[in-house]
Amino acid sequence: MHLRKLTIIGVGLLGGSLGLAVRERRLARQVCGVVRRPEAVAECERLGVVDTATTNIALGVGDADLVILCCPLGQMGDLTRQMLPFLSPDAVVTDVGSVKGTVVRQLEPMAQSVGARFVGSHPMAGSEKTGPGAARADLFQGTVCVLTPTAQSDSEALQLVGEFWTAVGSRLVSLSPTQHDDLVSRSSHLPHVVAAALANYVLSPAHPPEQSVLCASGFRDTTRVAGGSPELWRDIALANRHHLSRVLGVYLEDLAEFRHALDSGDAAGVEEFFVQAWRRREAWGRQSGPVGARPGIDKVRGSESTTD
Repeated sequence: MHLRKLTIIGVGLLGGSLGLAVRERRLARQVCGVVRRPEAVAECERLGVVDTATTNIALGVGDADLVILCCPLGQMGDLTRQMLPFLSPDAVVTDVGSVKGTVVRQLEPMAQSVGARFVGSHPMAGSEKTGPGAARADLFQGTVCVLTPTAQSDSEALQLVGEFWTAVGSRLVSLSPTQHDDLVSRSSHLPHVVAAALANYVLSPAHPPEQSVLCASGFRDTTRVAGGSPELWRDIALANRHHLSRVLGVYLEDLAEFRHALDSGDAAGVEEFFVQAWRRREAWGRQSGPVGARPGIDKVRGSESTTD
């Protein structure tokens, strides 16, 4: 594929990595980044993550074939409203948000109101690091990107967004916004909450100073994602609070069962807890690849292209 102009709204880790990937693969004639701070303009251009950067959203999105929202979830609605008057009538808009139900419900009709087309997407890629300085051109290579079309989605726009993510190295999965949010509440959002809870508890100043000295590689690996942006994860948790609250409740029930086995000295029950976890993780690790390994857009059984 070859775009005339690609605009990235929010040039942090994901936005910067997209810019690098697009420039490296020559997927667009021009890559423009829209940033909030004037000092970020020079930084983005110096790092080479975009061709040009600007704080002017009108200049940024004008004449763009594809606009990708890489900003925090809480900013997407306001930024989309700001750019609507300047979008080309045939422009395609997508996003990288970790929650899709609220985003799709809000942004799809907004884009349609000016003749543009919106398709939700979520690349399953990232890092606890932030900012354009952490960007990598290979960040999306071999990862899964979820597309969340609806009954109102334009087929050409869906094809364009799918081709784009494939071109930067991702494999595609198509899910309804509802199913996406349910699945990532377990596989992505819950682990962040657990990591943050561990960091908060274990590293609490209420414990002796020697506590942190005894936190080795196991603790470091388990809590790595707790180093992510608090603003980003605040928005994600609140936007997906219904799904996340439900799975958090189930997780706490499982922990309560383990605690009961532990308190009662049930050696078989304690061992089964660890054996089952080991077996399931080993089986997951042996899988040839995640869902969506086939080229193109895979339809996951049971998903529907509808919003909540």
